[in-house]
Amino acid sequence: MTVPAVRVRPCNDRPARASGAFVVYWMTAFRRTGWNFALERAVEHARSLGRPLVVLEALRCDYRWASERLHAFVIEGMAVNRRRFEAAGAAYFPYVEPEPGAARGLLESLAASACVVVADDAPLFFLPRMLAAAAPRVPVLLEAVDSNGLLPLAATDRVFSTAFAFRRLLQAELPAHLGALPASDPLSGSDLPRLSALPAELLRRWPATAPEELASPISLLASLPLNRAVGAVGRTPGGSPEGRARLERFVRAGLDRYPEARNHPDDDASSALSPYLHFGHVSAHEVFAAVASREGWSAERLARRATGRRTGWWGMSEAAEAFLDQVVTWRELGLNFAARRDDAESYESLPPWALATLGKHAADSRPHVYSPDEFEQARTHDQLWNAAQRQLTLEGRIHNYLRMLWGKKILEWSPSPRAALETMVELNNRWALDGRDPNSTSGILWCLGRYDRPWGPERPVFGTVRFMSSANTARKLRVREYLSRYAP
Repeated sequence: MTVPAVRVRPCNDRPARASGAFVVYWMTAFRRTGWNFALERAVEHARSLGRPLVVLEALRCDYRWASERLHAFVIEGMAVNRRRFEAAGAAYFPYVEPEPGAARGLLESLAASACVVVADDAPLFFLPRMLAAAAPRVPVLLEAVDSNGLLPLAATDRVFSTAFAFRRLLQAELPAHLGALPASDPLSGSDLPRLSALPAELLRRWPATAPEELASPISLLASLPLNRAVGAVGRTPGGSPEGRARLERFVRAGLDRYPEARNHPDDDASSALSPYLHFGHVSAHEVFAAVASREGWSAERLARRATGRRTGWWGMSEAAEAFLDQVVTWRELGLNFAARRDDAESYESLPPWALATLGKHAADSRPHVYSPDEFEQARTHDQLWNAAQRQLTLEGRIHNYLRMLWGKKILEWSPSPRAALETMVELNNRWALDGRDPNSTSGILWCLGRYDRPWGPERPVFGTVRFMSSANTARKLRVREYLSRYAP
């Protein structure tokens, strides 16, 4: 087995069954056919046992915030996965749940004929609870495999209060793991036995979603009990090929501009990869490999000491190091919190100093107070804030810098800091393609003090939580074109 042991976690005490008919890969978080330790582990089991591989990729319809927007993005990725798995000889079983509860029992039934089940191990949304509930019902060995980031989640059991502290750990620990990247194409040359058919009774109860429905899901989406007000975003299609194309464009044409232009809404130099990382269509390892290749980088260029500084450790250009600090340090900092605590979105998870200062100023008079509906409909007095909210509802994203301002103003204009957090979580998770993710949760809670420190002077409402204003933002950044696009 080539997958590092630190990334593999048995979820039950059942043995593998050599007499089973196939190996099951239960794809829930890493919805891609490459750069995926979990798929790689399943392929290795199938090869060593001489059994076919069955890939189950299911999509529930009753998760919180279920909408056409989120469903469409996942289904577009499923269409791509179907073609790749079938070309490689793996049996791909896509199942889009037609009504709440319809998928109940599917995994258990499939596992009844399996040698072993491999699952994704990701601290995302409801997935840890779903995996824990499935483990005792699976009659064979169930392994969960971590393919989240460059640092294995099991490499530390600490929760970090600052990016600096986590960055210092990364710099100390990552060199031991950078040589063990997942295979870019674990299906290539796998020569897996082909499965003649899945059990007929299983297919009668849970018929696979048809290829034509995955390829053109308009009628499929219309038949599902989803939030239709949150519509699909045509300019951001799901799937690994689209995510990979965005990565290649960014590395080729956007990376050099990243440090100077990333904060300017009129000159958006972001990678636009966040939804693809969230839904697992692109891997953090793949992103790192693309940047390292562009830089002509090797591990010999790593600094010898772990300082925790943002620049200088990787031995890459300023642009590459600034980008990797976001996609590695900040993203994996959020994964660390979500993996070690189950209250990542709660108000009580804020650091003690933030809870104290926000509590002290909770009753302060607000200059404006808006209801959740007024926030959602972008009906505030602030043109720049309204533009950011409209971008969120139209495109499923907010420009990275304005997302911070967006959260700070919700704090300032809500009747209490607790109500502000509820509004931020609801709007982000309902409308953002990268909502319900530890990284976006980190951004929301940062607006209230997570991973930050006290700032003076002490202000009404904010206390010593860092303050931001729309006026200062508009003076510092280029926003004229952004406002003309989203403010009207």
